[in-house]
Amino acid sequence: MAFFRYLVLALVALSFQAHAQWQEGTHYERLGSNVSVAPSEEGIEVVEVFWYGCPHCYSLKPVIEAWEQDMADDVNFILLPAALGRTWEPHAYAFYASEALGAFDQTHDALFDALARDRRQLDTPEKLAEFLSGHGVDEEAFLKEYKGFGVKARVQRAQSVIRGARLTGVPAMLVAGKYKTNATLAGGHEAMMDVVDYLVEKERSERAQQ
Repeated sequence: MAFFRYLVLALVALSFQAHAQWQEGTHYERLGSNVSVAPSEEGIEVVEVFWYGCPHCYSLKPVIEAWEQDMADDVNFILLPAALGRTWEPHAYAFYASEALGAFDQTHDALFDALARDRRQLDTPEKLAEFLSGHGVDEEAFLKEYKGFGVKARVQRAQSVIRGARLTGVPAMLVAGKYKTNATLAGGHEAMMDVVDYLVEKERSERAQQ
């Protein structure tokens, strides 16, 4: 019994040490207001804010994909394209137009490779439509979605979330609409995802106590 009690206390101590590694204001920041992307959805929201032309986002991509394979069932992972400047906007529109067409799996890697890796100048809807036609996307259908109200509304919503989180660069991660972190705060891409896991567990624990 004494050994069991000692073991429990040791595990608790280790847990506190692990939690103490990630400090608010150092490794992550608490947001002033909730910026949930999909507040009606169940689960703990984790949002990656990215830009297809960002080399750091491109480097993070395999880390995110590995993390996504092992994420808990109660995590709702969302990709949010950043439109922090006018030159970024076409790519946010392309992301949502591709989603609307059910073509995300065909276009996501292709756009990252073209923009972040190859630095191609795909900066108009017409150039994007022509490029994506080589990946099985109908040009006319793409342009219709790109210029439609639904995609415009989703881009505006993404911009609102980014303003609310006071993001000035990518990649960044938002957790539960309450917290933000990035590689600079956390100390690298892998560490950033460790912070995300910590914040998910923090949110899960708080919800369990409500």
